[in-house]
Amino acid sequence: MSSRKPQEFELRLAANAIPAAHGEAEATAPADQGHSAVSWARQPLYGKFYSVGEPPFDLTPNPRFLFLSTRQREALSNLRYALASSRGFTLILGEAGTGKTTLVRAALSEIGGTPSRYVLTTNPTLSRAEFYQYLAREFGLSADAGVSKTQFLLELQSNVEARFAAGGLTGLIVDEAQSMPQELLEEVRLLGNIETPTTKLLNIVLSGQPELAERLNDRSLRQLKQRIALRCELRPLTLDEAAAYISGRLRIAGGSPGDIFTREAVITLFKASAGIPRTLNVLCDNALVTGFASQVKPISVDIVKEVCRDFDIELEQSVRPEPAAAPPALAAPLPARAAHGAKDDERRMFNAPPPDSPRRFRFFP
Repeated sequence: MSSRKPQEFELRLAANAIPAAHGEAEATAPADQGHSAVSWARQPLYGKFYSVGEPPFDLTPNPRFLFLSTRQREALSNLRYALASSRGFTLILGEAGTGKTTLVRAALSEIGGTPSRYVLTTNPTLSRAEFYQYLAREFGLSADAGVSKTQFLLELQSNVEARFAAGGLTGLIVDEAQSMPQELLEEVRLLGNIETPTTKLLNIVLSGQPELAERLNDRSLRQLKQRIALRCELRPLTLDEAAAYISGRLRIAGGSPGDIFTREAVITLFKASAGIPRTLNVLCDNALVTGFASQVKPISVDIVKEVCRDFDIELEQSVRPEPAAAPPALAAPLPARAAHGAKDDERRMFNAPPPDSPRRFRFFP
């Protein structure tokens, strides 16, 4: 363990110390370790008022704030498996803002210290020539490989074979792959043919929005679709996952969630964001700024609604429709307590006080 980089070890703690019931990320104290000076240098405007040492809702894909719901945990496991073995093609799908890039960076950060080498591209809207020039530079190939496809393929084949012989793996991760030109998707498919009779030598991960799946259904890309060995999908958070997401980020930043947001405010944030983590980040951060300006603590539902108006979000239209119910013949009869069960479940989920108590949101202890 002593040979592992401190930040990689910290990431493993943050990623693994998450209660299975809700997937809530636990706080890693804003301690005085190596990054404390950086954290306090980045203290937000509202930091002192809400007692947070760093911005809890930044839009950067920081693996320290990695949140694992059941679906995200499954996707991360698939991605770890894909990067640690010769699986060929892996597909990660998810709506914009569901955390695909954060997941990819978290998985990549665990590869450090091995002979493996992975190249990540986050802007795949390149020409064919630019694409090969970029890959040649990132894989450490010669200048000639950047201007000659023949030279590139010869050097890359030699490069990945030597790395595999040394016990390492080579891979390419394409983020925002739904924007990739058709000709580049075909080039990526052909790169996947770098293999031995028994092993895929180049792992390729395509991460993109649902329209990527629609593109792969096109007959011209059927050969690429047939080569996908692993496939996973990220979905928006549920209400209890959204509450755990907000709570976990506040704790990692050093704050006390129950003193920052009321229960009603969190429910309204969920409705306004439709469970999309990136939208949650934007709304929560702006709610903290507005609450600080008004010197309000904890943040109330009125402040959240004000922020929603600023972002032109209509709460009535923000909640995604529920999946279709089962056919009547297959639906199980509802228990007798169903009429009152929903409110009871919601109260237990948030550890809320009885109805006659002050309605103050209480996060998970």
